[in-house]
Amino acid sequence: MSDQRPKKPLPFAATFTAGAIAGISEILTFYPLDVVKTRMQLDVGKGTLGLAGTFKSIIAQEGFGRLYRGLVPPLLMEAPKRATKFAANDFWGKTFLTMTGKTKMDQPLSILTGLSAGATESFVVVPFELVKIRLQDKASIYAGPMDCVRAIVKQNGLLGLYAGMEATFWRHVWWNGGFFGSIYQIRALLPKRETQQGQMLNNLISGSVGGFVGTVINTPFDVVKSRIQGAKSAPGVVPKYNWTYPALVTVAREEGIGALYKGFVPKVLRLGPGGGVLLLVVEATMAVFRKALGPPYE
Repeated sequence: MSDQRPKKPLPFAATFTAGAIAGISEILTFYPLDVVKTRMQLDVGKGTLGLAGTFKSIIAQEGFGRLYRGLVPPLLMEAPKRATKFAANDFWGKTFLTMTGKTKMDQPLSILTGLSAGATESFVVVPFELVKIRLQDKASIYAGPMDCVRAIVKQNGLLGLYAGMEATFWRHVWWNGGFFGSIYQIRALLPKRETQQGQMLNNLISGSVGGFVGTVINTPFDVVKSRIQGAKSAPGVVPKYNWTYPALVTVAREEGIGALYKGFVPKVLRLGPGGGVLLLVVEATMAVFRKALGPPYE
């Protein structure tokens, strides 16, 4: 039988490390889908190859290894990114509970906590996302991550590494709000599990549903972010895609509403089960830490 007493809060370093381990596990499993997603989003126009067609095109024209093009920046990013996500969610959850005087999380607080965690996470990931997008682009001419960084800094200065900050902010805010908000609701609906295996199954299910919901909500913002960060406009020229919400209107007007969901299939195939893997690995790692750090319950 599982103990239903409240689990003892872990120190920040433990939640940070658990998030880092989960993030690296997820990206090594699902990265090729991210490359395909980016290619589909950068494809301007109403006609696209689709998931299978894009996969085949990349492999046929550029080789299988291209599916792992740009892996280094997100791999370097995953530790701080996912660690920040879960550590920030834990921090904001405790903060909002204290501010409201509540003793346990509810649906509105869960969503607010997720939105706040996403905003925090966005400031960490922008340079890594920018370099990843530039390397994943079919027209990429960079020899590698550092060559890309040098080129961006040379042309736009250090602040150039934060191109697309506003779009990245909205993408992460809406994904995390959907992800963490859904996890709370799904966990409440699932039957209580009395075994560790059953609890792991609940985490996998709720994380996968959360990843799906977050992806449905944030894909239009991800499309715009890819367009903004993929653009290489000349100095002094106003980019076509600049601010997030006007860019959403531009894409919808020129290419149709459906264009705002370009890359949705590979994205949801990655972040649906990927969200389940994230939550599963985080909870399993935190359980190990609780065991190592002493009695797991209050």
